[in-house]
Amino acid sequence: MLLAEDDASLSEVVKYNLVKNDYDVVTAADGIQALEKARSEHPDLLVLDVMLPGMDGMEVCRIIRNETSVPIIMLTARDDEVDKILGLELGADDYVTKPFSMRELLARVKAVLRRHMATAVPSSENTGGAGACLSSSGIYIDTFRHQASRDGQILDLGPKEFDLLVLLVSNPGRVFSRDYLLQRIWGYDYAGNTRTVDVHIRWLREKIENDPAEPSRIITVRGVGYKFEAGRFV
Repeated sequence: MLLAEDDASLSEVVKYNLVKNDYDVVTAADGIQALEKARSEHPDLLVLDVMLPGMDGMEVCRIIRNETSVPIIMLTARDDEVDKILGLELGADDYVTKPFSMRELLARVKAVLRRHMATAVPSSENTGGAGACLSSSGIYIDTFRHQASRDGQILDLGPKEFDLLVLLVSNPGRVFSRDYLLQRIWGYDYAGNTRTVDVHIRWLREKIENDPAEPSRIITVRGVGYKFEAGRFV
């Protein structure tokens, strides 16, 4: 695990408690160091402070998310909804607001790692029993290789986009509410705001639809949510 926190006292306390709970922890005191260690150490989880010197946590999150699907928990001293939405849209898996209890942080760490392990190799429940490969409407997904293609062209998908695509393609015709998708893919309840889901659906449509303005694969069901329409694409 990589802990990126510039407050030396807080970093020491957090590391002590994580190690006490049998986690191996590497630390970084600024954003540049965090990026270097994330690339060299290949951690199973990144606990990332937003306000890091050198390079802020948001930028580190954006870069890391473009390179790997390692789960990321953001730490912030600001309880600002806009910051949380931005961090989540950049690919963070969870957010913890300072001050926090170690019990809360440990619970979040366990939950994020559990979800990440559960989605690393989708089960029959996730994929509708389809196994490692899914194919529908010109979309081919290899879940073992974490790779998807459209009409033979490899798609450049972020982790959440990939998970959304797997879930939708695995269940053609089934309508998923935004709240369900938020809970299933992000693993937490974000009360009152499902913009994160809409943004990721928009990004996904830009990559798999012939005309994102008139989608024929991922269909909006007004007032409910989204579904994948198999065999309807043009």
